[in-house]
Amino acid sequence: MKLKIGLFLLLCGCSGTWVTPPAFIQQDIRTPDYQIRTYQKILSDTATIHIYIEGDGYAFNSHGQPTHDPTPHNTFFRKLATSDAHCNIAYIARPCQYNMSPACTQSDWTDGRFSQQIIDNISYVIKQIAKNRPVVLIGYSGGALLSGLIINQNPDIKIKHWITVAGVLNHTDWTEYFGDTPLTKSINMDTMPTVPQTHYIAEHDTIVPTELSLKWTHGKNTIHIPNATHTNFPNLKIKPNLY
Repeated sequence: MKLKIGLFLLLCGCSGTWVTPPAFIQQDIRTPDYQIRTYQKILSDTATIHIYIEGDGYAFNSHGQPTHDPTPHNTFFRKLATSDAHCNIAYIARPCQYNMSPACTQSDWTDGRFSQQIIDNISYVIKQIAKNRPVVLIGYSGGALLSGLIINQNPDIKIKHWITVAGVLNHTDWTEYFGDTPLTKSINMDTMPTVPQTHYIAEHDTIVPTELSLKWTHGKNTIHIPNATHTNFPNLKIKPNLY
């Protein structure tokens, strides 16, 4: 599989240590096709829930070859999720991260990372966790595109606000920008969700360049974070009562 600098840097990630905070419970949810890792803090039956969808993880190695395990090495988004002071929080890993289900294939974290099967299975997890609660859906990197596709396809999920962090919002534009192999088994987001939304853009993001973010959002609903990179947003926190 051809791979150039854009995909390689995004998918490799950086190493780090992370321990599940005491307030959170690890729960693996069985879906129609996978077993998906979540970390949850649920303190209210009725309050809005903030749901975080992880990025693409460690999908390629240092030689640009697909890995055998896409579990993220980078701890940035897990830390962001568990630092959220809201009463209801859920972090959702992508299929085949942490749990290599029998159904997993390399396509699930490479060219098919935004396939209908992936969309359906993460949608299933969101509905299992959220139940009838309003949802603030927060997607990081490739998880931003996945979250947008989920919103567009699932009007029954009560989306209160959509947030992206260093988000890829159109994989065709993104792969073309870097000259990378098209994600031929993935669905693209040709229409942005029509829900309240905020897009956090890193000033020094070389993985999802600012010009692409501005193209996708038309410069609307964006917050530019100075001195931030794709994996380091200094002092960024999702405030409980802001959304």
